[in-house]
Amino acid sequence: MAELAEQAAKLALNDKAPAKASKAKKGSAAPAPQIERPEFIEHRNRIFDELYQIQQDKVAKMPREPIVITLPDGSTREGMSWETTPMDIANGISKSLAKRLVIAKVNDVLWDTLRPLEGNTKLELLDFETEEGKIVYWHSSAHVLGEACELHFGCHLCNGPPIKDGGFYYDIAVPEEFGRGVSQTDYAPLEQLATKAIKEKQPFQRLELTKEDLLRMFEYNKYKVYLINDKVPDGTSTTVYRCGPLIDLCRGPHVPNTGNITAFAVMKNSASYFLGNPEFDSLQRIYGISFPDKKMMAAHKQFLEEAAKRDHRKIGREQELFFFHELSPGSAFFLPHGTRIYNTLMSFIREQYWQRGFEEVVSPNMFNVNLWKQSGHWDNYKDDMFDLEVEKEKFALKPMNCPGHCLMFGMRDRSYRELPIRFADFGVLHRNEASGALTGLTRVRRFQQDDAHIFCMQSQVKDEMRGALDFMSMVYGTFGFTFALKLSTRPDKFLGEIAVWDQAEQQLRESLDEFGAGWELNPGDGAFYGPKVDITIRDALGREFQCATIQLDFQLPERFHLQFRTGSADEASDFQRPVIIHRAVLGSVERMIAILTENFAGKWPLWLSPRQVMVVPVTGVIYEYAEKVKQQLHEAGYFVDVDVSADTLNKKIRNAEIAQYNFICVVGAQEMEEGSVNVRCRDDVGTKAKGQTVPVPAFVQQLDALKNGKSLESKLAQ
Repeated sequence: MAELAEQAAKLALNDKAPAKASKAKKGSAAPAPQIERPEFIEHRNRIFDELYQIQQDKVAKMPREPIVITLPDGSTREGMSWETTPMDIANGISKSLAKRLVIAKVNDVLWDTLRPLEGNTKLELLDFETEEGKIVYWHSSAHVLGEACELHFGCHLCNGPPIKDGGFYYDIAVPEEFGRGVSQTDYAPLEQLATKAIKEKQPFQRLELTKEDLLRMFEYNKYKVYLINDKVPDGTSTTVYRCGPLIDLCRGPHVPNTGNITAFAVMKNSASYFLGNPEFDSLQRIYGISFPDKKMMAAHKQFLEEAAKRDHRKIGREQELFFFHELSPGSAFFLPHGTRIYNTLMSFIREQYWQRGFEEVVSPNMFNVNLWKQSGHWDNYKDDMFDLEVEKEKFALKPMNCPGHCLMFGMRDRSYRELPIRFADFGVLHRNEASGALTGLTRVRRFQQDDAHIFCMQSQVKDEMRGALDFMSMVYGTFGFTFALKLSTRPDKFLGEIAVWDQAEQQLRESLDEFGAGWELNPGDGAFYGPKVDITIRDALGREFQCATIQLDFQLPERFHLQFRTGSADEASDFQRPVIIHRAVLGSVERMIAILTENFAGKWPLWLSPRQVMVVPVTGVIYEYAEKVKQQLHEAGYFVDVDVSADTLNKKIRNAEIAQYNFICVVGAQEMEEGSVNVRCRDDVGTKAKGQTVPVPAFVQQLDALKNGKSLESKLAQ
């Protein structure tokens, strides 16, 4: 530990600010200096070649015995231990499968396709279309990026993981002699070096090394030395992988060779800290993406262009919905129009609470840390909490509502007749997210949730789960989202009795089956305190987000000694623990607004829209009538504006279209005489040139039908 602390001290800088990534325009950054091939590459290679040959000699001496390989369809293949590889099996099935093959799974463990099988095996062959295949493919691509970075910058590599949402990155320490940070001018040279590596079809070679040999191989790189000492226990070993001149500390597995990577691109760069710790060195992070097909790369870049147009931060500024300020990082300032959306979403959920038997409560924002110690959050979560001292006692802002709700349940004796009790809370929450992780509304420090906790009997879990799933389905259906469900069951480390877990999981299965939407089993991925249902939504661009959560909890009732009277005649069994169901549908309201903004591309449906109607008077003499129309619509509950600017009629209409008003009401002498409005609908192309003239009361009725029905289209009924 002392050695590790000494290494950590070497990683700490006096200047804690991360080195800013260059954002120079093309051609303006200083040219890259000519970097000689770093000596450490030859140092690594010498050690690798020596030890790899020893490993190969050992493999050659292993006894060859007949083995049986069982495929997912139950069919079998014969092979030879320490000779037959997953790639051999794939080639025996079809050449096209072997060509597509990214990785194998051997007895449920990911395995290199060219690594010999060691015994009887249950084998799966995975291509890029599988989630595991994508992760491995992007991990291998990160090694290609690392190779290019070493040759281009002469840098020391740090971490280079795949990104679950797509792509990969590498954190690098650029040497002083390079003369500058990473800039866009480096992208093309990096891609050229990566393309060269891909064309060479460099094999990924796996080598298992002792901790001592690892430290000898990476002695030149303080970051790798730190990781080895931190992650590899004394007396044990781990693996490195080689492709071309690159050798990196890595558990693998990888694609067969770099030639499996067809399309490769460097996407962006930024600053970072080693291991995300601001106490450590500032680094440069380079992001990339790759695909096995050039058409997939072209589609991805087109997707990114569309996503950039829909970026909630961009739309938030343009529509004056919200903004952020350096004086309160991670906390959004919601402007009037953004607050309209915020309040509408909460009103929508409150309507459902009323119909579904939830009771809204208000709980404190700040608690003595003894609460979090009792709940168990302090030991695992304190670094993500804002704490402060009050009268020599330590307090913390709440990052979640459940412990406070436990105090509410336990404030007096409870009877089984009261259950289920459903507490709902929109209280403000704070989480101390790292500054580098803050991303618009999707990752903030201050937020609110449609948070609720259901206290029920074990026998009521099934019905409550069914109600929670119906609640979720109704809300997401209103937004036009599709969703997928996964049941995560008891992990290896769990709290409570297996019989209770089994009963709860069976109730969840039955609830999901009756719900009828289809679901997947995610064995062993439940929380240690209870099984859960994970819900993933898909937006208009096909992106997936997890917002809703439905989770059973057996732990908090124990920690807070919660109980209710069962009504049993036997006093010894008169009290039982309730089960808590944690549930949220929107999740963070801030994050949901970000998702909805990008899903609708800023074209809000009428019921959510912060700009519902724009009244456009034809001439100045109509201004008074325009204001009268505005007042009528305002009294009916709509957000209305009047354009009394000096712009032309066409310009006013165009401005309202750009601002995404759902309806534009043009009023002139005829409309003033009739008490009507000439309506143009944003979502109805046929009304853009000339709208329909409707009496104001009739227009209000049409708006009411759209708003109350929460229609996703702003089209009036004919």
